[in-house]
Amino acid sequence: MFKDFGVKPYLFPMPAYMIGTYNEDDSVDVMMMAWGGICAEDMVALNLEEEHKAVANLKARKAFTLSVPGMDTLPESDFFGIASSNKMADKFERTGLHAVKSERVDAPIITEYPLTLECEVVEMQSQPYGLRVLGKIVNVLAHEKVLDDAGKIDAAKLNTFVFDQMQNGYYAIGEKVGKAWNSGADLMRK
Repeated sequence: MFKDFGVKPYLFPMPAYMIGTYNEDDSVDVMMMAWGGICAEDMVALNLEEEHKAVANLKARKAFTLSVPGMDTLPESDFFGIASSNKMADKFERTGLHAVKSERVDAPIITEYPLTLECEVVEMQSQPYGLRVLGKIVNVLAHEKVLDDAGKIDAAKLNTFVFDQMQNGYYAIGEKVGKAWNSGADLMRK
């Protein structure tokens, strides 16, 4: 038996990504977002509401970083989703996190986040459902603590979390439970 919920944004998991931009005074702004992700080999799509400070920053700087937070920064990352830089000028400073300027784009890299995509704004599309920002990935940075012995990024070592829109919760992820393009291969032989 199924229960009907109507039209809701209920997918699981939803990402918990951190958008890093610079404000007009060169201070750091970070906001948490869940509606977006990879949309092509070298592109990301972010679905945002126009009133976010990050949107003004994206329009002005044409650049951003998109980071995957670790469990060790869950309180700070959640705070970035609660607080608005439009109302709280010292939002980033309150967290105690640290940032350095990207060498490739005009945006900050939050040093505590283990995985960061450095992106250039390619297009901003006003849609009936909000603003879609398309960004070109110009580089990926990963902290050495999340690399395996072969120097590749190990998802389990990211120690990250995902968002649950249905219960407003966060869930830890990291256990590898199968191998992509392999776990179902036996069904090809039937």
